[in-house]
Amino acid sequence: MGDLAWPSMQDDIAQLLEQRLGLIHARQRLGIEDDKEPRVFGKGLNFFHPENWYSGHALIEYALRLSGLYWIGRRNTLKIRVRHNEVRLQGLPAAFDGFTVLHITDLHADLNPPAMVALAELVSGLDYDICVLTGDYRARTFGPFDSALEHMAGLCERLRQPVYCVIGNHDSIRMLPGMESMGVRMLIKETVSIQRGLEALYLAGVDDAHYYRMDNLAAVASGVDADAPCVLLSHTPEIYRQAAHAGFDLMLCGHTHGGQICLPGGIPITLDSKCPRFMGAGAWEYGGMQGYTSSGAGSCIVPVRLNCPPEVVLHRLRPA
Repeated sequence: MGDLAWPSMQDDIAQLLEQRLGLIHARQRLGIEDDKEPRVFGKGLNFFHPENWYSGHALIEYALRLSGLYWIGRRNTLKIRVRHNEVRLQGLPAAFDGFTVLHITDLHADLNPPAMVALAELVSGLDYDICVLTGDYRARTFGPFDSALEHMAGLCERLRQPVYCVIGNHDSIRMLPGMESMGVRMLIKETVSIQRGLEALYLAGVDDAHYYRMDNLAAVASGVDADAPCVLLSHTPEIYRQAAHAGFDLMLCGHTHGGQICLPGGIPITLDSKCPRFMGAGAWEYGGMQGYTSSGAGSCIVPVRLNCPPEVVLHRLRPA
């Protein structure tokens, strides 16, 4: 293989990622970030990426202000609800009956700090066994992320350990050390085993599959005991087919925001996602695998929610 000349590999984070993820994955992820972070058109699973069209963001906000809906939607971002989802899994060991997973996603922490304060207050009173975060911690898709990490640190102080996370299409792989310094274990094509006595539940995580397309389900699935239940963390539901046929039992994801700005009745205008609309929010099933797409706790592009409340989810596992 010829030399791959790219400056990113000369810094400390590149060396850390190379040791953690392997040379090829680290080079690919950092190289693709440098190549195409700010693109509006092309690449990824969708051709159009509105999250990168920053002049469009101002236009959307102006239209909302003109219509009188902006401040209504802004107040809605603070009304974060707790949803409960019971999941019945085949082969779930008795030791994990009632095991509860707090699922938080799509925070975009630096876009709307008051919402992060409301979220931190909400989660501090919840009862759960583990917490999982399924990506999109910053507002922009490129550039500095120190502000996002600062707001994430305030939230993580209120979360009970252990906390696991994956990264989304808004996140840089360079955020890994900062996130893990908060006590969060980031899973990037990695698997962990959660033990209760002699019984185990597997938790797997993949890199972003929507924009960077760096998911590697084959590598992740190979590290799972075929006889044990496994929960997959993915930022987006768009790899539902691959995940189901790889044998995962439950997939927890986000990305869609449930539409964020919806028509009356919660009908999304867009989900920015190549998946069936029934997978755009809430519980679903495909090919024997159960899934849940959270509408997210934050907001993207503009700090507004209309007919689509922000949420965190408590998933309670039960044997089928």
